[in-house]
Amino acid sequence: MKFRRSERLVDMTHYLMNHPRKLVSLTYFSQKYLSAKSSISEDLVIIKETFENQGIGTLQTLPGAAGGVKYIPKVKKEQAEEFANQLCASIADSERLLPGGYLFMTDLLGDSQVLNEVGKHLASAFSDRDIDVIMTVATKGIPIAQAVAHHLNVPFVVVRRDSLVTEGSTVSINYVSGSSKRLQTMSLSKRSLKEGAKVLIVDDFMKAGGTVNGMVNLLAEFNASVAGIAVLVESEFQEERLVEDYVSLIKLSDVDVKGKKINVVKGNFFFGKTEFL
Repeated sequence: MKFRRSERLVDMTHYLMNHPRKLVSLTYFSQKYLSAKSSISEDLVIIKETFENQGIGTLQTLPGAAGGVKYIPKVKKEQAEEFANQLCASIADSERLLPGGYLFMTDLLGDSQVLNEVGKHLASAFSDRDIDVIMTVATKGIPIAQAVAHHLNVPFVVVRRDSLVTEGSTVSINYVSGSSKRLQTMSLSKRSLKEGAKVLIVDDFMKAGGTVNGMVNLLAEFNASVAGIAVLVESEFQEERLVEDYVSLIKLSDVDVKGKKINVVKGNFFFGKTEFL
């Protein structure tokens, strides 16, 4: 069955967006739509321009016999700032304050639309890097890691505080929490991560960076390397942070429990850490 151009454009767009960062040969599209490669190339130019104009992402073309096209998730800075401002306003709601200065974030982490946007934004900061897997720690980091993994088209693994019998043999390490200075344990199934894997660490919140630093040390036990670190919210920390090179979408600058005020600003995602469309 031969497709009309309008049908090809819709179907190609759908395929590319559901397979981010996957190299797709022009031959595949040519055979699927019974169309000449020249026609497919023209279609891809239209899709690329539309993606970039609408802030969806871009298409990366690789020449040669082994070449093809990849959809790379990217965002426009103005659209990213609009989303971040909305997120800041929501987080700054005084009703989120919990005893001890903690913030209620469960509703945001349970909102599929918010998670999708968070995942796309954090993924866009690392979309050009060689990444094999996403790593996070249970439990609140899981939905964010899953969203980022979806937009980077890679699997994700979960580090746990306690070993589960269903995960088989595990590798465990002790680490010191950066803020409370308490000794804690984290573990990861031996089957979860291949030796030499390039790993993007993702978490929902970072203060001193003890948990993230613990995951970095855990990766060393697997002879794996850190491809990057991404957090949804970083908190202002007066002492030396245990992690330096990271990307944050939101920054919690101050929490006034007595005055019930939460000051939230945009994270370093917007200040030289991300390549925008």
